[in-house]
Amino acid sequence: MITRVLVANRGEIARRVFATCRRLGLGTVAVYTGPDAHAPYVGEADARVRLPTTTSYLSAEAIIAAARASGADAIHPGYGFLSENADFAAAVHDAGLTWVGPPVAAVRAMGSKIESKKLMAAAGVPVLDELDPDTVTAEQLPVLVKASAGGGGRGMRVVTELAALPGEVAAARREAASAFGDPTVFCERYLPTGHHVEVQVLADAHGTVWAVGERECSIQRRHQKIVEEAPSPLVERVPGMRAKLFDAARLAAAAIGYTGAGTVEFLAEGSPGREGAFYFLEMNTRLQVEHPVTEETTGLDLVELQLAVADGARLDPEPPASRGHSIEVRLYAEDPARGWQPQAGPVHRADVPGVRARFESLGRQTGIRLDSGIVDGSIVSIHYDPMLAKVISYAPTRRRAAMVLADALARARLHGVRTNRDLLVNVLRHPAFLDGATNTAFFRTHGLKELSAPLADTATVRLSAIAAALADAAHNRATTPVLGSIPSGWRNVPSGFQVKTYRDDNGAEHRVQYRFTRTGLLLAADDSVHLVSSCPDQVVLADGDGVACSFAVARYGDDVYVDSARGPVHLVALPRFPEPASTVEQGSLVAPMPGSVIRIGAALGDTVAAGQPLVWLEAMKMEHTITAPTDGVLAQLNVTPGEQVDVGTVLARVESSENV
Repeated sequence: MITRVLVANRGEIARRVFATCRRLGLGTVAVYTGPDAHAPYVGEADARVRLPTTTSYLSAEAIIAAARASGADAIHPGYGFLSENADFAAAVHDAGLTWVGPPVAAVRAMGSKIESKKLMAAAGVPVLDELDPDTVTAEQLPVLVKASAGGGGRGMRVVTELAALPGEVAAARREAASAFGDPTVFCERYLPTGHHVEVQVLADAHGTVWAVGERECSIQRRHQKIVEEAPSPLVERVPGMRAKLFDAARLAAAAIGYTGAGTVEFLAEGSPGREGAFYFLEMNTRLQVEHPVTEETTGLDLVELQLAVADGARLDPEPPASRGHSIEVRLYAEDPARGWQPQAGPVHRADVPGVRARFESLGRQTGIRLDSGIVDGSIVSIHYDPMLAKVISYAPTRRRAAMVLADALARARLHGVRTNRDLLVNVLRHPAFLDGATNTAFFRTHGLKELSAPLADTATVRLSAIAAALADAAHNRATTPVLGSIPSGWRNVPSGFQVKTYRDDNGAEHRVQYRFTRTGLLLAADDSVHLVSSCPDQVVLADGDGVACSFAVARYGDDVYVDSARGPVHLVALPRFPEPASTVEQGSLVAPMPGSVIRIGAALGDTVAAGQPLVWLEAMKMEHTITAPTDGVLAQLNVTPGEQVDVGTVLARVESSENV
């Protein structure tokens, strides 16, 4: 019988498994690397073992040694890393430990997407034909390049031109080798407007196989899901599709003698005349990131069931019926408007309002669940996936679930690294999403630029800058050793204005000029704005009609975060007298994130064109391309392959052709 569980993973999923273990009275063991030494999951475990290197989450030997040293008798792999590695599963069994996952043979059968598709085709499950990258023809385009051993979007590339195929295949192989230790890739036909629909299965060792429910995960970036929901809007509107999906999923699980929790993923067509036709993509022989939406609609604890099946328990003959609707969004440290650039650095504050449950079901009550890998003060590392948290809603109807989730995200106080929060809220509130039109072309159809727009409009940013200046003045009054009750800048005769300047995330500067008089606040350019009250962290402003709004202000050095019902705003306080050396020369290529330089695309003195790739960085197991900002000559090159760079590092400089 399982008594102590080591989670061979990190972050949010480790905390999720630990939460169930605590409810079941089981001991917990964490493994961690240097960058994760102070991560929340490490401190929450009963015992913890440090792994030798940043890549040791991929070391079966190191993890099994940690289990032996800590007295763990079971290993839960979570997702990612070694969770679908058959050799690791076999090594766990050989060490006399309980593997909280499917049989080794099932993991091995589904470990290669190439071989698994052949196996499913033989079992009668519909599949898309595999294409050899070396023999793809122009008539077969577009194609999707995929990593055979992995998931999570890594190693995936859409190719629309035959000439681009060799380069994209090479890049996919590099990513696959880095993320999964296996560079094997293949191609398949790409459906530009498909739907990603998957079925949660659960099976015991006594012959019972559940199809627990389906999820739709069609809204993706870089072929990685960011919005997931249960049930699927497509399946809901296509008569008979659910029964066919469930039959195919059970057939897939039975074909490989599956036990435990797993997900059978399908690509479904949404075009008229073909709507509802589906094809097997892969089977994930592990728990999915998006498993909470199934827990919310069924009331199940899938981790508890994983542990029970691993202990030999029997499932009931049928799973519970699904009810209501649940939506999950993945909160990432990334900037969607700048090519999904991952962000690294401190998380000063992460507060989602109205959270009713953490790492457990809401019990089919309308509300918000939070499964988070971070807390206030966490540091986002460059070494691992940039997902910070999963925010999940449940409600009786889909529209209500979307509205509740969007509101919680919009009101969340997220201070520190930039996130994809604004994008997620805009998606959840978009009319097409609310109508259930959620295919994989959602961003292309509705415009990534529009969907990435800040929640705060221009007027809100201006009011937030005023609030920041007045909160700063209140802070100065509160902390001055003398004359603390006198407003900053007060004079008994008319004088000049106090001035504070801020820069917003779009680069616009906001100059706030104010003066306190006998009758109150006077703003040089905003005479319709009136101060109701102010203190160092809260300012209430009213407009000319007397409508007041409260602005919460938080300062971290020069970074200022202003949160209100009108939308969140991030500002940077600018010095009155900037240092001349603080500016970057025109044409400079600046590192948008910390990472490692893996390629250089031109030599010093070469003529380059605007948009031409010049530097490739690897960060968080994915490649990121830095391109020339203008036509010109590569006049400066400051880095070499293999070099580690920090955010803001000047990598190179292109001298414009107009100045050559």
